[in-house]
Order: sequence, then C-alpha cells, then structure tokens
Amino acid sequence: MPVDVFCADEQSAAPVDLTRWGRLARSVLESRGVTGEAEVSLLFVDEAAIAALNERFLAHEGPTDVLAFPVEDDPVPAGRFPDMGGTGPGTDLDDEPPLLLGDVVVCPAVAERNARERAVDYDDEIALLVVHGLLHLLGMDHQAEAEAEAMEALEQQLLTRFHRDPG
Repeated sequence: MPVDVFCADEQSAAPVDLTRWGRLARSVLESRGVTGEAEVSLLFVDEAAIAALNERFLAHEGPTDVLAFPVEDDPVPAGRFPDMGGTGPGTDLDDEPPLLLGDVVVCPAVAERNARERAVDYDDEIALLVVHGLLHLLGMDHQAEAEAEAMEALEQQLLTRFHRDPG
C-alpha cells in the first residue's frame, strides 16, 4: 500500500504543483523504508502562517522556509471517541491505525526569495525544502556538524534520484 501524502496549497504568492510535490514526498518516504499505511501532510502556506508557527513552536521571529512537525509515538487507544467505552459497530479489531509521520510546512514566498538569492531554480528550492522537511520527520537533524553533513548528503542523493532524474 502506498504512503498517503496529503497536500494543501494555502497561499497565493507562488505557484505550487501539489501532484508533483506529493509524488516526490511519497517516493522519498518509500525509499527510506516507510511502507504500508503511513500518512504525512505537506502544506504550503503564506509568510504570516509560517511566521506564526515559527514563533509558537520554535520561539523564532519571522517567516522561515520550512518547518517539520513529527508526530510523537503515542499509541492510539482502542475504543470509541470520546468516551472510549468500546470499539463500536463496524470496527475491525485487527486493523492497525495508520502510522502518522507528521506535517511538513513549506512557505513558497520564502522559497522563491531563497532561490533568487542562491541563483537556483524555484522548483529545485521547493524540492529541497520538501526533502529536508521529510528527513526531519524521519528523525534526522542538523544540530551537530556531522549530522548536518550526513543530512545534506542524503538530501542530494534523494534529489538526484527523485527530482533531478525522476525517470
């Protein structure tokens, strides 16, 4: 079963091809061993929305290009919501809930500026941010220099495989 990637474009500053970026996300996740019933959200938002998230969750002021919000490994309790008093009709007790990986939030307006400043293609910048965010969901980080180098090398491998040469 393919990984479910839910994409939403909640901004109007720059064009976003939801099908393309959803396909990239799915390919990256599957290549990293994510299979079965797994879900991730890929959201494209405006500068005000990402600035609010950046301040609320990271205590940083202003907009940024990408944020990742991994879902913690809290088990989903059995039973009905809200009273948890039983499974209710039509529930298959053997069904496992999907693996919820989390959300990747990208700001195309910031990505567009970054692309101009770095003299790279806008689509290449968006692809990098999508891959970068997904790797954060999978537990990678770049706090230490060695971690940063490993993450950047993997980003480039994945971009070469699924973005630059998707054939």
